Amino acid sequence: MRIFVSGLRKLVGRPASFVSVGLLVGLLGLIIIASATVAQRSESPNAGARALALVTFPGAYDLILSFMLGFGGLVAVIYGAAIAGSEWGWGTLKNAVARGESRTRYVLGTFAAIVVMVAAGLALTFVLGVGIALVGASLAGVSTAGLTDADTLARLPALAARGWFSVVEQAALGFAIATLARSQLAGIGAGIAFYFGEGFASIFLPDIIKYMPFSVARAAVDTGATGGGIGGGGLTQALAPDTALLLVAAWLVGSLVVAVGFTERAEITG
Repeated sequence: MRIFVSGLRKLVGRPASFVSVGLLVGLLGLIIIASATVAQRSESPNAGARALALVTFPGAYDLILSFMLGFGGLVAVIYGAAIAGSEWGWGTLKNAVARGESRTRYVLGTFAAIVVMVAAGLALTFVLGVGIALVGASLAGVSTAGLTDADTLARLPALAARGWFSVVEQAALGFAIATLARSQLAGIGAGIAFYFGEGFASIFLPDIIKYMPFSVARAAVDTGATGGGIGGGGLTQALAPDTALLLVAAWLVGSLVVAVGFTERAEITG
């Protein structure tokens, strides 16, 4: 618990935490405001209706979550890699081990802090995203009557929880990659390459790629409410959401086992 609390305090003040949330909120805000502006100027009724989807409730809830969980996965990979890599590059892991801390407890405590930060970041992004969507609806002259739709609000917590778990899995993957690389930059670069490489490989190996970490993370939140999510594509036949959620758990646990196992056996110098 002491390591977890210490890690959480450390992450709250880290620039990577602010940059990650700021990037998600900034992109989401640009897309929403652009959609509201395009809808006003569009001469095509169909194009205008599609542009207004992000500011029309209750559907806007699903689309905001879809964007967060799609692009948020990439941000989570980078965030997990940045935190894990800095433990090696900045010598904090070495200092902790020198004080007699358990390597396993230190790695798991640090990742537990990342899990909490991911939850806080997603929650903040969603709240701000809804606020921006309301501004966009006002600019576009769209009614916000669906804002309090009971059915949508009732299923949002479960969908958000599945999404959070999927994003945590992707953060764990970045965490493990950076731990193996023992480098922040190498971990981030490899994590990004893995993310886009998996999407590209789905063109040629769809039956294999659907079991890979990013594909199962997307499939786990594709309950039909989000229309398939962002970045899911149509190249890979997605797994059933519950099956995908089990694989998400397997990839999450596997990533942490790799990170812990490597750290336990690594020679910490420098």
